[in-house]
Amino acid sequence: MTALPWRTAMERALYGPDGFYLRETPGRHFRTSVSATPVYAAAVRELAGRVDEALGGPDPFDLVDVGAGRGELLQALPDVPPRWRLTAVERAPDPGLPVRWTAEIPQLDGLLHANEWLDVVPLDVLFDGRLVEVEPDGTERLGGAAPTPLLDWAARWWPQGRRVEVGLARDQAWAAAVGRVRRGLAVAVDYGHVLGDRSDGDRRPTLTGYRDGRPVHPRLDGSSDLTAHVALDACRAATGGRLVRQRDALRTLGVDATPPDRALAAADPRGYLTRLQTANGAAELLDRRGLGSYGWLVRAVGIADPLADVPGDPPAG
Repeated sequence: MTALPWRTAMERALYGPDGFYLRETPGRHFRTSVSATPVYAAAVRELAGRVDEALGGPDPFDLVDVGAGRGELLQALPDVPPRWRLTAVERAPDPGLPVRWTAEIPQLDGLLHANEWLDVVPLDVLFDGRLVEVEPDGTERLGGAAPTPLLDWAARWWPQGRRVEVGLARDQAWAAAVGRVRRGLAVAVDYGHVLGDRSDGDRRPTLTGYRDGRPVHPRLDGSSDLTAHVALDACRAATGGRLVRQRDALRTLGVDATPPDRALAAADPRGYLTRLQTANGAAELLDRRGLGSYGWLVRAVGIADPLADVPGDPPAG
């Protein structure tokens, strides 16, 4: 394969016939909020319940997980009513779970959830207004002048950088996903940045490879994940809605990192260990230096926002 623009090369490396997400089990290579703790699944179940109530209990009520991996979240949801229709959106083959499995986002009335999906939507990279091309081994070279839409995005959302990770494809992907919600709530959870973070010019390029739990030099052979931080403010502008911190959203949904009273250890050792494990998992999700700093893009469609009480400041880490 000759050098290709980053977006084309990334699409092939992640989602082509021998792409990373088709041949690898993502959970073996990195942890997300979904894989880190069952507390996250309980919080998503609480949020879905609020959306279900706001919709008046439709039958079916849709819970659609975009970028579902191997269906870990849908399998971990507690107390799912029979009328809830669970759908995994993933390009990997159906592993045979008792959920609907599809490569395309269906229309839905309910909750659309996407955890760490936008960061692996392929994107273009520019340097001084020219497309950056990449060889299979990750070696880069400068290509031709970038198309006007990419230059316009860079001028608005990354004005001081010579090297720009253009998030236009992510904006379009998120807008298309929100457009599939007839009534309900769309939530995308991801690590990212906003315009103020990008004000230091070349400080924030983030495109990297990831394999076996650690960052690696990007390769385009399908052997590693390829990811870049999401321009969360640009995605928000594409759909409207709000941007909140994960730690604030999860607290509103009942996630509590308070450890159990030590006195419980003597009276009920097993119960104490269970509650301690839950508290530790909650602490990981709420950590302001880690998962707690992630952004939630929240867009209500035809209902009042079930997360309206969550502060809507942009994530600042």
